[in-house]
Amino acid sequence: MKDFNIQPDAVYFVDTNIWLYSFIQSSHKEKYERAKKIIKECEIFISTQIINEMCVNLIKKAEFSEDKIQNLIDALYRKSTVFELSQDILIMASKIRSKHSFSFWDSVVASSALDCEADFLLSEDMQGGFILEEKLTIINPFE
Repeated sequence: MKDFNIQPDAVYFVDTNIWLYSFIQSSHKEKYERAKKIIKECEIFISTQIINEMCVNLIKKAEFSEDKIQNLIDALYRKSTVFELSQDILIMASKIRSKHSFSFWDSVVASSALDCEADFLLSEDMQGGFILEEKLTIINPFE
């Protein structure tokens, strides 16, 4: 895994999988460390969808209690800029699906990142290096 350079003035939209690596230490120690660095050092934007996906996965995979989930939600709203899903985001997601054949959930993530004018979308699930709408670069920080 090559080094991932964080650009200090850039805005990052961080997908669920990056967050999960930062919370669940597994056999992927390098991914865990990289995810922790991203969460700590980047200006992060997320959507309510990301928070929902994180909570579901942390309850299932890491057996987070409701107290931990509530503390996590509070911390996310304090540390990150959280975007609510809107009709415009969902319509844009549909257009992205039609144009680029993204999955439903990936298109909503990408649409949210575009809506908040992020410079980069960090995701392990999408094609790293892809530039969406000439505005948003998708990066897999683990490649």
